[in-house]
Amino acid sequence: MSNSSSAILPGASLGVFGGGQLGRMFALAARAMGYKIHIFTDVADSPAGVIADREWVGSYDDTALVAEFAKAVDVATFEFENVSSIAAEAASDFTLVRPNGNALHIAQNRLREKTFLSENGFPVAPFSPIETEEQLLNAISSQGTPGVLKTAGFGYDGKGQQKIAKDTDPASAWAAFDGQTAVYESFIDFTKEISVIGARNANGDFAAFPIFENVHTDHILDVTFAPAAIRDSVAQEAITLAAEIMTSLDAIGLLTVELFLTADDRLIVNELAPRPHNSGHLTMDGCITSQFQQHVRAVCNLPLGNPDLHRPAAMSNLLGDWWFDDSDNIKTPHWDRALRVTDTSLHLYGKAEPRRKRKMGHINSLGATHAEAIQRVQQARKSLK
Repeated sequence: MSNSSSAILPGASLGVFGGGQLGRMFALAARAMGYKIHIFTDVADSPAGVIADREWVGSYDDTALVAEFAKAVDVATFEFENVSSIAAEAASDFTLVRPNGNALHIAQNRLREKTFLSENGFPVAPFSPIETEEQLLNAISSQGTPGVLKTAGFGYDGKGQQKIAKDTDPASAWAAFDGQTAVYESFIDFTKEISVIGARNANGDFAAFPIFENVHTDHILDVTFAPAAIRDSVAQEAITLAAEIMTSLDAIGLLTVELFLTADDRLIVNELAPRPHNSGHLTMDGCITSQFQQHVRAVCNLPLGNPDLHRPAAMSNLLGDWWFDDSDNIKTPHWDRALRVTDTSLHLYGKAEPRRKRKMGHINSLGATHAEAIQRVQQARKSLK
């Protein structure tokens, strides 16, 4: 096993748990820096696996296979947080795992995450653990409505969530969760959703990207831009929060902190993601160092790169819906039209088939202002039809 404080230099082998688009873009950044890439995934020919030096296919709970994978790499990291803690523990016996299994364990469960944040003095919405209908009734009584009932684990893009209004039947809401442990959160009346992506290496060096402002449609990120249209003091507070949370977790790698901003400029932590993030995709063209190269640098304990923006930038997600015509037939989007838009770049994820609401790629645009960047990225996406 590598020394935890030494740099892992180009030529070494990096392992990634997960074969999706985040792993793919991490692998591309790592390859450009001269590293070898091993991908562990439960689906063969994954977007990341097809460009890896080796794709390991099996269950994340197959500790014997995970051990063999770990022996083959100098450090292992994650492209999504819903890898079982069993895999992280098994890998850590044979190689460095960054971020550590504890950070992963906390971030992959909303109840553990919110408990950790609350106990460490970080701002979160009022919440209650829910395991029974009676507990939900008590939480509604004490916290009031509106609120949101969320599964404790394995939720993303709005999945596993139900808004609880004054006229909602709690019994029906709880029945839909089929006995899963859940969290009832008081609804935050926010004006913006923002995110900060911080990087930390084993030496404790920290760097953060400019704050991203995020616009969601149907609970899925639609457009992100940077710099966020917020006061400098709020931006600095968000970066300080990210640094303090990473230190509390002793997290090495990237950590995304999703935040609500209220009308009176209070920040409330919504979720943590110990990995690159959809909102950070604009860094691939908009920043001196992309989030994916920064992730490589952090987990390899290299000096962190400059995260500053070249110019204001925006990103728009490309969901599978853009591949379907009005008759629900699959067609090829007009990529050439999109790329005619000034200062626009296309990134596709190599997924085998488009499906509605499936993330297939993204478009980045730069501009003199964030408004111009947003206008360009939306124009490029609209031209695909």
